[in-house]
Amino acid sequence: MAAVEKAVIMAGGFGTRLRPLTMEIPKPMVPLAGKPMMEHIVRLLVRHGMRRMLAVLYFHPDAITSYFGDGSRWDVTMEYVRAAADYGTAGSIKNAEAYLRSGRFLIISGDVLTDFDLSAAIAFHCEKNADATIVLTRTSNPLQYGIVIADSDGRIRRFLEKPSWGEVFSDTINTGIYILEPRVLELIPPAREFDFSKDLFPMMLERGDALYGYIANGYWRDIGNLSEYQQAHYDVLAGNVRIEIPGSRRGNVWIGDGSTIDPSVECRGTVIIGNGVQIARNAVLDSCVIGNDCQIGAGAVIARSVLWDGVRIGVASHIEGAVLASNVQLGERVAVEENVFVAEGCSIGDGAVLGPNIKLWPRKHVEPHSIVVRSMIHEEKWSRELFTDARITGASNVEMNPEFAARLGTAIGTALPIGATVVASRDPDPTSRMIKRALVAGLLSAGVSVEDLQMTPIPQTRLATRSRSVAAGFHVRRSFRNPTMTDIVIIGNDGRDLPTELAKKIERYFFGEDIRRVPYERVGQLRYPERQNETYVADYLRALDVERIAQRRFRILIDYSFGMAVSIFPSILGRLGTTALALNSYIDPFRASTTAADEENRREISGIMRSLGYEIGFKIDPGAERIALVDERGYWFSSMRLLTIITKLFLESNREHLPFAIAVPVEATSEVDIIAAEYGAEVLRTKNSHTAMMEATRDERIRFVGGTRGGFIFPEYSVATDGLYTIGKVLEMLARTGFSLAELDSELPKRHQSRLSVRCPWDKKGTVMRHAIEWSSAYDRQLIDGVKVFLPDGRSVLLVPSREHAAFSIVAEADSPDDAEHLAEEVAALVAQWGSTVQS
Repeated sequence: MAAVEKAVIMAGGFGTRLRPLTMEIPKPMVPLAGKPMMEHIVRLLVRHGMRRMLAVLYFHPDAITSYFGDGSRWDVTMEYVRAAADYGTAGSIKNAEAYLRSGRFLIISGDVLTDFDLSAAIAFHCEKNADATIVLTRTSNPLQYGIVIADSDGRIRRFLEKPSWGEVFSDTINTGIYILEPRVLELIPPAREFDFSKDLFPMMLERGDALYGYIANGYWRDIGNLSEYQQAHYDVLAGNVRIEIPGSRRGNVWIGDGSTIDPSVECRGTVIIGNGVQIARNAVLDSCVIGNDCQIGAGAVIARSVLWDGVRIGVASHIEGAVLASNVQLGERVAVEENVFVAEGCSIGDGAVLGPNIKLWPRKHVEPHSIVVRSMIHEEKWSRELFTDARITGASNVEMNPEFAARLGTAIGTALPIGATVVASRDPDPTSRMIKRALVAGLLSAGVSVEDLQMTPIPQTRLATRSRSVAAGFHVRRSFRNPTMTDIVIIGNDGRDLPTELAKKIERYFFGEDIRRVPYERVGQLRYPERQNETYVADYLRALDVERIAQRRFRILIDYSFGMAVSIFPSILGRLGTTALALNSYIDPFRASTTAADEENRREISGIMRSLGYEIGFKIDPGAERIALVDERGYWFSSMRLLTIITKLFLESNREHLPFAIAVPVEATSEVDIIAAEYGAEVLRTKNSHTAMMEATRDERIRFVGGTRGGFIFPEYSVATDGLYTIGKVLEMLARTGFSLAELDSELPKRHQSRLSVRCPWDKKGTVMRHAIEWSSAYDRQLIDGVKVFLPDGRSVLLVPSREHAAFSIVAEADSPDDAEHLAEEVAALVAQWGSTVQS
């Protein structure tokens, strides 16, 4: 008998990523192997002795209450509570507090598929006298879930909701199944959004409450998107999960009551057939699920597909790897190919072909002999998520095409109030111009106005977004990571990257088709602000000690890299009193440097520096965010050494403001810490990303954020990197301190790094991180982005799983190059060993 008073079924989700299947029914009611997903959960709870149940509802609640009623069909007592608003996972439980005060309760999602031994999890909770127990499992791809680290006793020590790869400290994840004592409800605030993973559990960790994790054996799948929905069916048909399948079994075929199957019908693999199904002669069923009251015509072939109730399939039609929702009708000789999802009530005419990877929304009609080759909604590239941080990247004019951009613009506009304003800009690339115009069109159609800065560097766009009364901004550019790709960077109204909450809202509208189209009189306005460059220059000069710089009369070299800085920076340099030699000083979007060309360019600049006697040279990246630096010797500083030098300059020229804090990424060398200690400045570490650097500026103690890729933030001027301002600031600091770059390089402490990349299959990354956590537990370490381990002999090593490749990056640091190289090789061997270990 279960030692819980009640089981709570979370059944309020929108099911956005299962659309078009969830356009008219809530996600828990989506059929899985002939029964609603939530019914499988009810039956699981009954198997473990839980017969008092409470369903928490929000979206389409009537579909759930009308099906389950009072629960008597399953010999359970079913109660319901409906939320007045979307209060989040924990907030919705607080909303049901009146039903849960009497004793311990278990929480489980109504839209997962699992056969976990819940009785064992409850026994564990009771044995540990826990306040809360999270049921855990291990997975090969933990990115979409909450990562959990527990000690040998099961007590949770670290919790992180939906991490990046650099934060994947384990392959042990939160399944969303919780066992809670009623006293935990007191920690949840009423009538406000509050989440278990983001809010409640971190609070309990901080308080020192008894928060435990139980690692369950068995099957578990979060059916979060259409691909997972299909895979769940394949797992059921393969016998990988223990659930009750309706009907009587004949070999590998389950047949429901009242079904009529012609003797000539051929069944291959495992087949589930519902009640009242009629299947005509010579039909072929191969590893598929057929819902109730379906009719299958003669000679039809249905393979690896799922049919909901009431589907009609015409003679000689062929369906392969598709999902057809209730009451879909196919004519004769229709072909439906892989990964097609047809919503309720659609009709497909005779001889029509539905090509792969398309979706049809409810009650669409396809004319006879039509060939449908494109999804009505969006490209399959975007089937899981849009954003990487605040950036959306896709193949230029393939994935990142005008149709996609217009839809994205409409989704962004829908997420903002009618009448809001957005700032827009782009780089010189023709694809960027095209995509920006399509985005603007989508925004205008949703009633949002646009202030178009046209061709403007992104640092200037961030400043404009922050200084104007606008809701957001965006910048379209050719990706510096891959010139065949296009980036869309969305900017929050404070100039930083888009807040996560707004990004999720945009994704929900993008995937859901719940987009806003305003009446013609409320279509947004398109404006072209004047004097943007003049405003930028004035703010720039106001933030610097122009007189001090001009007195120094610097002789400098500027390589514009064919980028947009050339349109504004020469006038600034004139005001700073410099003598400047310009290279590559015209805009050319097609002159993206290859590695070989960049190396040749640097050699040429080194020769110019030595022969013409220039003091300092700057290379500005095409987007004007980052710089590289060469000294009077023609010596190019690595990005790590540049960080060390600029840190020294900043601390020395701001002595009068000490003490204060600075921030650098976790991969930065300890040179920064050594220098900061001399000045009594605190060093805070961030993740290895521009987004994390910008977030660091929210801390008022931080006066400087230094990057490891040539980007620097000076919060008194901007909350983001600006290569042009960095140049001005470097000149100001050199003028104030009297230092020379060569002298600084020779006098500052020097540590050496060795970098290796180790191949690691995607499905082993979580396992490797778990082993890394266990291996490093005896040492001082930082768990900020990957695992950085500090060894007793002064060496350190950082292990970071790549976000874009099946690999780990190893960054070892020591006093000598040989020591750093040896340490990198040692740890690389460990990573290779951990990645080849069978998961346990």
